[in-house]
Amino acid sequence: MNSEINKAIGMKNYRGAALALLLILHGLWSIPAHAVDDEIQVYIDDMNKPGEFGVETHVNYVLEGEEQASYADGSPSHHMLQMTPEFSYGITPNWEAGMYVPVAYEENGNLYGNGLRLRMKYIATPAEASNMFWGMNVEYGYSAPRVAESAWGMELRPILGYHDDVWLLSFNPILNMDMSENFNHTPQFEPALKVSHKVNESLQAGLEYYGEYGYTNELLPQERRINYLYAAFDYEKDDFEVNFGIGRGDGNASDKWIAKAIFAFPFK
Repeated sequence: MNSEINKAIGMKNYRGAALALLLILHGLWSIPAHAVDDEIQVYIDDMNKPGEFGVETHVNYVLEGEEQASYADGSPSHHMLQMTPEFSYGITPNWEAGMYVPVAYEENGNLYGNGLRLRMKYIATPAEASNMFWGMNVEYGYSAPRVAESAWGMELRPILGYHDDVWLLSFNPILNMDMSENFNHTPQFEPALKVSHKVNESLQAGLEYYGEYGYTNELLPQERRINYLYAAFDYEKDDFEVNFGIGRGDGNASDKWIAKAIFAFPFK
């Protein structure tokens, strides 16, 4: 009986926390310009099993974006379709390696390769009976001038979250660094957050938030920060998974409406 009471109290507290986070997102929404990423995703604790290969395909389409490039050699994002196959391999129960191969199809009809990135992901073994999870993802790679001013970049992505039978909450306080010569190597803070609720055995619905707050040693004031909010859905059936979302950028964002999807297939 006590365990049931404690579970009910914990559920009530978590729902209150989720509501508070949604209110925070609403406040941030009232907050210039950066092209949409080829990977729009909040990382959680999912991992390939040891010896298991996986393929995810990230597909993003800018419904309404910038029609003029924001820097020399850049490509405008308006009506750009980005497709990024991601290949992954489970090394141990806690470690997973991955590789991204981004390509883009522009409004002018040209198809381009946009670089290559490698990543290593760690998720800690959870404490017994704990619903919390944490980990880290490190990514390094090359991006073509069409999509990034700095050719070389590194991303440090801490992964902090909670999940139970009904709710999922994950926060990624991302640090992005330009690694090319003659660029500022100070990390830029780009937080990402996901809140979702289980609708049925196969479907979850929720919100995803992505922000760009500027350099960590001089964060932008709230009114100059860039914010994106997505209505997102996760569908899982057997070994097939898909994440789909429609996002809206705020007044500081160069991309106003974005559609995104992630299709995942494990190979055992």
